[in-house]
Amino acid sequence: MKTYSAKPGEVEKKWVLIDAKGLVVGRLATLIAMRLKGKHKATYTPHVDMGDNVIVINAEKVVFTGNKYEGKKYYRHTGHPGGIKSRTPRQILEGKHPERVVELAVGRMLARGPLQRKIMGNLKVYAGPEHPHQAQNPVAIDIAAMNRKNVRV
Repeated sequence: MKTYSAKPGEVEKKWVLIDAKGLVVGRLATLIAMRLKGKHKATYTPHVDMGDNVIVINAEKVVFTGNKYEGKKYYRHTGHPGGIKSRTPRQILEGKHPERVVELAVGRMLARGPLQRKIMGNLKVYAGPEHPHQAQNPVAIDIAAMNRKNVRV
């Protein structure tokens, strides 16, 4: 018996819609990362982009557990000596691009490299309830119903 290895041309991609209102960021990000990578499929192949296209709406309404909302820090570096900068989730969610919290959480759950950059192109995150992908007929997934810990009210 031979081991099955999927080819990029054989991959069948679907469109999935997730409403992030009231969902815990880390739990949401793990499920999105699994969908993007394609690990939910029986034909999963690590070196091929097998995952679905994921649309996340209401990203500005995600929640953090504990005191991560104020205490967690996202660091970046300008490239200059002493140029480390930090922001809290509160600053990002109340700022101009609140969808970046979800993008950062998902991106850091995937292995870095060319495949990760390609997979992240399959993730579409929107702060509000509207999205321009109605023509793809996305299938809605109810993350809140999967586990009671996924949602905070």
